[in-house]
Amino acid sequence: MSGDGMGTRVQDMAITIGSTLSEYLDAEVARDSRLADTAKTVLALAAASIDVSEVCGRGALAGDLGAQGETNSDGDVQKALDVIAHKRFTEALKSAPVAEVCSEEAEDVMVLNPGAPLAVAIDPLDGSSNIAVGMVVGTIFGIRPVVSDPNDPNASFKTPGTTQLAAGFTVYGPATTFVITLGDGTRIFTLDRAAGEFRLTHDRLKVVASANEYAINSSNGRHWDAPVRAFIDDCMRGEEGPRDRNFNMRWTAALVADAQRVLIRGGVFLYPGDSRKGYEQGRLRLLYETAPIAFIMEQAGAAATDGQGRILDVVAKKIHERSPLVFGSAEEVASVAAYYEGRQPAAGRSPLFGQRGLMRN
Repeated sequence: MSGDGMGTRVQDMAITIGSTLSEYLDAEVARDSRLADTAKTVLALAAASIDVSEVCGRGALAGDLGAQGETNSDGDVQKALDVIAHKRFTEALKSAPVAEVCSEEAEDVMVLNPGAPLAVAIDPLDGSSNIAVGMVVGTIFGIRPVVSDPNDPNASFKTPGTTQLAAGFTVYGPATTFVITLGDGTRIFTLDRAAGEFRLTHDRLKVVASANEYAINSSNGRHWDAPVRAFIDDCMRGEEGPRDRNFNMRWTAALVADAQRVLIRGGVFLYPGDSRKGYEQGRLRLLYETAPIAFIMEQAGAAATDGQGRILDVVAKKIHERSPLVFGSAEEVASVAAYYEGRQPAAGRSPLFGQRGLMRN
């Protein structure tokens, strides 16, 4: 097909608010045929999301979804819904061109379709602590190309986040939303329950550069490093502090909900490492939580770091590796980095800087 023909074809498939996820993916494949396998995989993940949404929507009518079972790869106690979601997504991905899956709920990489071109890293159910009380939970995923290495069965997941072909998350809340990027902007699709399909509701999101909201679990404040504590203290001081404006704090205990809020309203999210044993690198996992969220944020004009360095440049050494995470409005993320670098006047006021220095040990 000639260049003019392809241009007409893509133009004829123009995507507008209300377009279905399938229509959007068809347009993306028309724009770049190399995305065909990625699009098939995204559709499989979306279909499984609808299934999980139905289970979540039934709440206690579906049984005790918060019932505790075995521990997962991360040492966390699995809830019944964790297991259900893991099974639904794994089964869905068997019909997609996916060779390998790295799931929070599996200790090792799972082989689905040997020879297939793609690898998926997934947290089947984010926010498990919210299940029993009917609050928001979600799913997070990143899609990468397979890397073949006879000496390392996990090689596909030991590449930087920049190699991701797509990333997304689902929010199971009052509405079920499917957030996706294929490297050409970030979009939100909302589940049309009557039709059983996702429809575009937010096109090419652009996160505002600065906003007066931050999200962090302040109950851990006594364990934070001095830069994080100084940053939050100055936000809490509001107009009377060096930031010269008032802030609101938000925290939902579900990464997906905080991420969606940032995409729509701006602000900054922090899950830093701290001084507790096992929390030195935070509690979020690089492959199936922080790297996908970072890709989504950057594609919406936001930023994502570990407090200092870009998340998408980090290469995992092991599949369940943890990573601190700071993401959101670009100016707010840069401000956090400034505290780590000691460039904020507020930093000098904290006696902890005289004891520990600016960087974590």
